[in-house]
Amino acid sequence: MGVEAVRDAAFVAHAAGATRFCMGAAWRAPKDRDVEAVKATGLESCATLGMLGEVHAEALRDAGLDYDNHNLDSPPDFYGDVITTRDYQDRLDTLTRVRNAGVSVCCGGIVGLGESRLQRADLFAELTNLASYPESVPINHLTKVEGIPLANQADLYPLEFVRTIALARITMPLTRVCLSAGRQSIGDEVQALCFVGGANSIFYGDKLLTTANPKGNTDMDFLDRLDLKAGHPMSRD
Repeated sequence: MGVEAVRDAAFVAHAAGATRFCMGAAWRAPKDRDVEAVKATGLESCATLGMLGEVHAEALRDAGLDYDNHNLDSPPDFYGDVITTRDYQDRLDTLTRVRNAGVSVCCGGIVGLGESRLQRADLFAELTNLASYPESVPINHLTKVEGIPLANQADLYPLEFVRTIALARITMPLTRVCLSAGRQSIGDEVQALCFVGGANSIFYGDKLLTTANPKGNTDMDFLDRLDLKAGHPMSRD
């Protein structure tokens, strides 16, 4: 995407009530001008870029990046069952570099991969035991895509997902608990319970990486029915 397209998308998000705009890039980082274009709209800027070195993290900070999204995805003892391209320590090292550079951390995981309830608790133990727990915690519900190894994974009991949201809120009281991928598969009723349980933000937009997300008008209608309004990020001071 060119910088004008990024800027236009950011303006649309801002007009809809979003407070943060996240950019994902494959193989390369967003250019400084992309970050600057987003900040010019009044939105916080966020990027999801995979593994970062110290110099890279500092360069993004200098460009004005507010958040870096880098998920742990699973607890340590389950990680090797689903991911083989990166070590768990690689992810922890990236989070340390982001934090040391002065960029806020957006970090969560995926549930419904076949992990146990105890393993889900272990994921949040990892997050809360970081030097400082993340300012934002996206919680993804497994999206089953035909042809992937987990396409036939048994469905997670819906209330287990709600309990996961509540655990994030209890253990990290000042974080943004974000309903992320998989919202279409859990339905409005379960999403509503998630907000009661402690979720206070969503990833909004027609597409989330490679899978569909609820259409913008659908989300706005749903939030309006729940009497939920867009607001400003919570302070941790």
